[in-house]
Amino acid sequence: MADHRQSAREAIRTSGFFSDDRIASSKFVNPEQPGYVGFANLPNQVHRKSVKKGFEFTLMVVGESGLGKSTLINSLFLTDLYPEREIPGAAEKIEQTVKIDASTVEIEERGVKLRLTVVDTPGYGDAINSKDCFKPILSYIDDQFERYFHDESGLNRRNIVDNRVHCCFYFISPYGHGLKPLDVEFMKALHHKVNIVPVIAKADTLTPKEVRALKARILEEIAQHGIKIYQMPDCDSDEDEDFKEQCRLLKAAVPFAVVGSNQMIEVKGKKVRGRLYPWGVVEVENPEHCDFIKLRTMLITHMQDLQEVTQDVHYENYRSEKLAINKRRAGAAVALGHSGPAAVSAAKEGQGEEKDKILLEKEQELQRMQEMLARLQQQMQQQQTTQVAGANNVQSHHV
Repeated sequence: MADHRQSAREAIRTSGFFSDDRIASSKFVNPEQPGYVGFANLPNQVHRKSVKKGFEFTLMVVGESGLGKSTLINSLFLTDLYPEREIPGAAEKIEQTVKIDASTVEIEERGVKLRLTVVDTPGYGDAINSKDCFKPILSYIDDQFERYFHDESGLNRRNIVDNRVHCCFYFISPYGHGLKPLDVEFMKALHHKVNIVPVIAKADTLTPKEVRALKARILEEIAQHGIKIYQMPDCDSDEDEDFKEQCRLLKAAVPFAVVGSNQMIEVKGKKVRGRLYPWGVVEVENPEHCDFIKLRTMLITHMQDLQEVTQDVHYENYRSEKLAINKRRAGAAVALGHSGPAAVSAAKEGQGEEKDKILLEKEQELQRMQEMLARLQQQMQQQQTTQVAGANNVQSHHV
């Protein structure tokens, strides 16, 4: 047996499978320099993972019909989001209500994938009485928060699709002298739920002087009504000067005065995206003509910040309100004598603070009625007891 093992070892050694050269070539070699741990490569790992996973972003566009919302979105992302869209006629618009039209497209650029969802709101502001036309939009934003809250609270949290609205382009008509009452009501109702970016549509209908005056007027009215629009973050001290200057110019351009176009026009032997007029050409991507490039730069360079503000501010506010409502519902269920599954089901119900207040008032009213009924029954029992005692006394007196 010993001779057999010795011969086996000799055969393996002479075969070269575990030869010294083979062992030397299979050793793991540290590619880094001595004294270098390597955790500085963690951002590269995050980058590779993010690129592989892709990105999600939801953009909502709100404004009256005819302000060029669809054209601007197609110009921003160089794609056609509405290939089969039908524009309703004037007769149809009379009875048209606000609809929510969500279109999703997969965009890939240099290996980076973006799942872009654009939420359009046809019919907004078109009716004669537009008092409550923004309520379907408000309900849609809350529904996306509710869906994310439900998915986040479920068992399978690995593949949650984020359909929350991260940014809202609100289109302001260039034909007025500032904000309309509907503009003020909309932004006041939604500024604590979504990042609002005001946009002046069809800026080519205004002179540069009129654009500056309209911008100043809009910012003054926004501050006057206490509306909170999206504020771009300040640059860090270690950023380069070019980036700081870019951020300063972007902040100074709010509200963005834009022009949209899907047509390519030849100007001085060069193809540009713009609009042709008898007096000349308005170049969409020329910063001297409009703020289109500034708006696109703001959206791309601050896309991550828009998502973080949505998550850390707007969604957290909704989540805290939701948890507070559920807690009050559970307490009300326990106070009314419900326990176990009834309390759990009551805690899960919560469709809004207004409904919660109404339900609590109804429950309190029911509890008061039950107490009143109990007091009446007690009084009736006391009266019956008194009458029986009186009848017994009368009978004993006759006896």
